[in-house]
Amino acid sequence: MVDATTMHRQRPVPGSPVSPDEVASVRRPTLQASVLPPRTFHDQDVFDYERVAWFAGGWVSVGHVEDAQAAGQYFLAPVAGENLIIVRGNDGELRGFYNVCRHRGAAIVEDESGTLPRFQCPYHAWVYDLQGALKQPRHTELLIDFDPDEWGLIPVRVETWQGIVYADLSGTAEPLHDFLGDIVSTFERFNLGALRRVRRIDYDVKANWKALIENYLECYHCPGVHPQLNRITPYTSGSYLPSNGAAMNSYMEVLPQFETLSMTGAADGRDPMPGMTEDDHNRIYYSAVWPNVLFSLHPDYLMLHWVTPLEPGRTLVRCEWYFDPQEMAKPEFNPDEAIEFWDLTNRQDWHVCELQQRGTGSRAYTAGRYSSMESSVHGFDLMVADRYANDGVFTAQGRVSKQESSAAIKERARRMAQGNAAAD
Repeated sequence: MVDATTMHRQRPVPGSPVSPDEVASVRRPTLQASVLPPRTFHDQDVFDYERVAWFAGGWVSVGHVEDAQAAGQYFLAPVAGENLIIVRGNDGELRGFYNVCRHRGAAIVEDESGTLPRFQCPYHAWVYDLQGALKQPRHTELLIDFDPDEWGLIPVRVETWQGIVYADLSGTAEPLHDFLGDIVSTFERFNLGALRRVRRIDYDVKANWKALIENYLECYHCPGVHPQLNRITPYTSGSYLPSNGAAMNSYMEVLPQFETLSMTGAADGRDPMPGMTEDDHNRIYYSAVWPNVLFSLHPDYLMLHWVTPLEPGRTLVRCEWYFDPQEMAKPEFNPDEAIEFWDLTNRQDWHVCELQQRGTGSRAYTAGRYSSMESSVHGFDLMVADRYANDGVFTAQGRVSKQESSAAIKERARRMAQGNAAAD
């Protein structure tokens, strides 16, 4: 019998539909580079390649341990067109399985989340335990060359970092912490897995998944699109952090009169979460973790976005807010101002991303240029371009610092003022 896991892992990855020449201009230094070719936001072949080669080709985040804490507690996770079961076993281990019965291929679990003592296929009642082992099915005792031990659920490699669950459909990715890189050491002083979810909002966005991540990585758009955000954390504030690995890390500074990102700028009596330093009290940390997680750490809460590509021009974004359980236990605990703030900000972002999706599909549009405020966008696009080219070359990011960008803006304003004075 051929092992089904081996068959899956040997499934060939199609050749990239985007040539190295097509992304050569992206792989230049930021101040010389062009943005991604417009067709990479629209072509079905490009989208299909990304899902197979990137989302099914290594570590991808699939959810949070919040939904699989106790034995038998599970959640379903869509990844690259597949459907995974993430479940906590009776032995306390977190495991992943394809949601596929080994008999005739029916999906076993239908509810998005829940708690079950075992998994039973709704078609012919084949039963699997929480470790994926098959119980001898009815009317299979006389089968020749059939051993139930060889017909358990097909496993998927699963690991966690700070409560975030990752799956590796390829089974061959490097260790998770090696993949994540500097984000692990940057936030190791926290126990973010102990935070508890307060709210979840799903957004169906009519834009390509890459456009959403690009948008997250820059605040060039903030003065016009996010006036509420920009008054608390000015768009030229903050700095980049070490970003070797899958994550691009940075922070923005909270002005002294504010405490956090909320409608009022106040934390509503919440104390900073455990592990926060004095510097942390005045910062919002942002990390985009390849390929699909947006990690936003505030002094008093954590916000996570999961980006799930559905179509070239359609993406599911799941946003969740996590708080310290001790703060949640206080009678006066009220997260609404923070959630309302980010729900508004999210919708502002999705609107302009949808406008971008519309415009990049026009025959009039050709790939534009990055501003000096968008070197983080360029850093992400280099990850994309290098993976399209697939030529073994990894382009150094060489990001323009936020301080340099701010200085350039001030210098340009000074020159404009001089020019206006001369004209007068």
